[in-house]
Amino acid sequence: MDETGLDQDACYRAVVTRDARFDGRFFGCVKTTGIYCRPVCPARTPRRENMRFVATAAAAEEAGFRACLRCRPETAPDMGAWRGTSNTVSRALALIEAGALDAGSAEDLAARLGVGERHLRRLFRQHLGAAPVSVAQTRRVLLAKALIQETDLPMAQVALAAGFGSVRRFNETFQALYGRPPGELRRRAERAAGPDVRLSLPYRPPYDWDGLLRALAARGEAVADGRWSRMLDRAVDGAEGSVSVARGAAGRLSVAVQASDLRALPGVLARVRRVFDLSADPDAIARDLSADPLLAPLVAARPGLRLAGDWIDAGEDAPSDRAPEGWNAAMRGRVEQWRPWRAYAAAHLAAAGIEIEETKDAA
Repeated sequence: MDETGLDQDACYRAVVTRDARFDGRFFGCVKTTGIYCRPVCPARTPRRENMRFVATAAAAEEAGFRACLRCRPETAPDMGAWRGTSNTVSRALALIEAGALDAGSAEDLAARLGVGERHLRRLFRQHLGAAPVSVAQTRRVLLAKALIQETDLPMAQVALAAGFGSVRRFNETFQALYGRPPGELRRRAERAAGPDVRLSLPYRPPYDWDGLLRALAARGEAVADGRWSRMLDRAVDGAEGSVSVARGAAGRLSVAVQASDLRALPGVLARVRRVFDLSADPDAIARDLSADPLLAPLVAARPGLRLAGDWIDAGEDAPSDRAPEGWNAAMRGRVEQWRPWRAYAAAHLAAAGIEIEETKDAA
C-alpha cells in the first residue's frame, strides 16, 4: 500500500474486471485525461501506468481531476475508506453533508467537534486524503451534478440547492472543473413536471428494504404503500414542505423533496441517508460479525439488515457502534469484539429473538 492506504495494483485489477464490489470504495484518476472514474466505468480501461487510485472523490478533485461524465462518480455508493475508523471524521462528515461548511469555516467545524483545526485536517488527510474544505466542495459539486442531470431545476436554483454561495461561484467552479458552463452538462430528457425535487440515492446491496420499512412503521413513522414520508419543519430542517422515499431502480432509493427553501436540500438529503442507513457497508459488517459463531448464522440469514436511523441525531458516537445499555452478562463478555458494528450485532440478535438486556432475575 502507498500513502493513499490503497493497494494500487489490486485496485487496477478491480478496474480491469469492473468489479462492482469495489464501487464507491475507491476512484481511479487517469493522468492522461485529468478525469477520475468509478471502478465500474464502462469506458475503455487506461493503461496501468496512466492510473492512480484514491480513496475518495474529494481526494481526486483536490488533486486536480474532474468527475467522469460517463460513470458519474456522484452516483456511486457512499462508502469512503474512513467508515468505522474515526468517530471524529464520521461526525465531521455528517455535519459537512448537512451544509456545515457552506457558510461556516473549518475552524468553526473543528470547534463543534471539540478538536483543533490542525488535528481535524490531519484526520481528514489520513482517512480521506483531502482537507475538510475540499470534501465540502466536492459534496457541492457532485450534488449539483446530480441535480443538473436528474432534474429540470433552473441553474440558479441548482446553485442554491447544492450549497453554493452564489450563481457566479457555481458557474466559475464548473467552468474550472469541466471547461464548460454547468448548463452544458444537462442531459435533455423527458421528466415529469411537478413541485418536487426528485433524486435517486445509491446504496450497496443487499438491502432489506421491507425490514427497514417495518422498523420505521413500528416506531410510528408514516409508511404506506411501500413509501415513507415526513413533513419538514422550518425550525429543524430550515424549510417547510415534505420528503418521501420509495424503492427505486436497482441499488437506489427514489427521493422526492418539496421544500419552501431549496437551501435546506443538503440537510434533508443527509437526514434521509441517515434514516435509511445508505452508507452501510454490508460486506464489511458481515465479514467482521461472522467471525463470532453466535452471529454468523444470523448475519447469513439477514445479509441486508439496515439500522433505522433518527431524523435528528445528536449522538456523539457513530450510529453503527451504538449498543443498548444493560447487555446481559453473557453478551458483555463478547461485545467489544463486535466494534465498530455493535448496533448491527444488537439488531441481528433482536431480530432472532435472542435476549441482550439484563432481566430482573439477572440483576
